[in-house]
Amino acid sequence: MNNETATLISLNETMKRIDHKLQALEAQFKELDFTKDNLTQKFEHHSKMLASQAAQDELWTAVLALKFTSMELNIIYSYVVEVLICLHTRVLEKLPDLARGLPTLASVLRRKVKNKRIGVVWESVLEECGLQEGDTTALCTFFIAHGNKAEHYSAKVRQMYIRDVTFMITNMVKNQALQHALLMAVQLIEKGKAVTAPEEQKSSLKELMPIVKN
Repeated sequence: MNNETATLISLNETMKRIDHKLQALEAQFKELDFTKDNLTQKFEHHSKMLASQAAQDELWTAVLALKFTSMELNIIYSYVVEVLICLHTRVLEKLPDLARGLPTLASVLRRKVKNKRIGVVWESVLEECGLQEGDTTALCTFFIAHGNKAEHYSAKVRQMYIRDVTFMITNMVKNQALQHALLMAVQLIEKGKAVTAPEEQKSSLKELMPIVKN
């Protein structure tokens, strides 16, 4: 074996070693990229969870800080409870075969997460009513916070006490999410899109508590 041949063999082996090292480095970089992407996804998920929790805390604080008189609270409560019953009723109308398994609005909120059919119908009902998921969360939160002490007023009684409930909400409710939800509830009722006889269903709505707080 002459020197030239030995040099070529040595060079070839060196190139193979370099190639193996490059492949190893490439594998390490791919693993690092995967780890980075995984950590990024976890961070984004955690950030969303924190933001959601912060929004819920802010909503609860706003609901509990409301300075309505008993009469004003009863009027707002009346709109809220009628809209919640309307949502439940509309879901049952679209899912008559599941009515027995959805006796309350809470059962709808609980099962829509895992049952795609219920979830699709729920989204459809919200869209028909012009509501967002955040609106229902705000309305449920209001109901849970004040439902035990509030009293339902009929439409005639409400009109006797307050002529412009929209102005009252806009003036007294500073949290934007809560204000928007309450204004939407009033709008739905005034347009005749919701029911007006909630007393027989009031007790079933109390099951909302574990759904909204969790």
